[in-house]
Amino acid sequence: MNPELIEKVTRLVVEKLQSQQNDDVKEHKSSAGVKFWDHTSKIHHEPSKMPVEVIETGKEATDSLIKIKSYQNTNDIRKTSTDKASHDKTKSFSEKTGIDNPADPVELQALISKTPARIGVGRAGSRPKTDTWLKFRFDHAAAVDAVYGDVNDELITRLGLFKVNTMVEEKEVYIRRPDYGRKLSEEAKKIILTKCEKEPAVQIILSDGLSSSAIEENAEDVYLSLQQSLKSLGLDMGTPFYIEKGRVAVMDEVGDLLKPKVVVLLIGERPGLVSAESLSAYLCYEPRKGTIEADRMVISNIHKGGIPPAEAGAYLGTVIQKVIKYEASGVSLVKKEG
Repeated sequence: MNPELIEKVTRLVVEKLQSQQNDDVKEHKSSAGVKFWDHTSKIHHEPSKMPVEVIETGKEATDSLIKIKSYQNTNDIRKTSTDKASHDKTKSFSEKTGIDNPADPVELQALISKTPARIGVGRAGSRPKTDTWLKFRFDHAAAVDAVYGDVNDELITRLGLFKVNTMVEEKEVYIRRPDYGRKLSEEAKKIILTKCEKEPAVQIILSDGLSSSAIEENAEDVYLSLQQSLKSLGLDMGTPFYIEKGRVAVMDEVGDLLKPKVVVLLIGERPGLVSAESLSAYLCYEPRKGTIEADRMVISNIHKGGIPPAEAGAYLGTVIQKVIKYEASGVSLVKKEG
């Protein structure tokens, strides 16, 4: 084979291959020139920047403020304001509940709104917080004052009541000997027999019991409301009076002395650490010595945070009317009502 011919054919083949490769590169470059906008890539964009005027108070001139323009990330501004609002919200709940960073502040606030008990008050280490502890001490002091305090004589006089005593002369004895508070002194029996109407339809008694504060805060509204209710129902309320240091069962002795149809005793209840002013109204049909507790009725929790005193007095009138109608009280009344 002729060598010159072989060389010529080889050169033509090489030139042809190089020509094809150059065409492919040009075609690829032309096809890669079109690029579509990807709207989903917005979140990857760099945050926009806008000029923010920053006033540096440290560079105040004597005649005017110097305003220096700088660029600050607007997302940082939004993030800062959002974090501040969240922090303020958490802080407000923390200040209100006493718990730092509660997991569910809304639910916690809902629970707190349903009870006056000390829940959600938080702690400082192993002890209550100072505010909680001071409030506890204050409520405890109010409870002690309610137990050992005396009802103002001015209130008793204003309600037109006279005062008698049980067998108790001192509060310490009253606390240690409840049985003494259930018995009238001999002098009290004589005064009651002398001053009171016999066999009335309703006999009203007031007593401080374990809370003089309950009488001072609520008794007047309850008594006046009850008095008006009985009057509208046409029921004779006898001669009301006040028993100092009495217990609930003292109404049995009054029943023995005056023989009323119904005895109503407004008495201060044992104070707690939520309220030291809770008043109760006990009712009993023809109470006598030996009356069992099941025959007594009670409307309790009468105070500004419980049953409103005026409403309690009006409601008592309707209950008394029912007791007289069925000639029974307590469990016996429930049985007769069916």
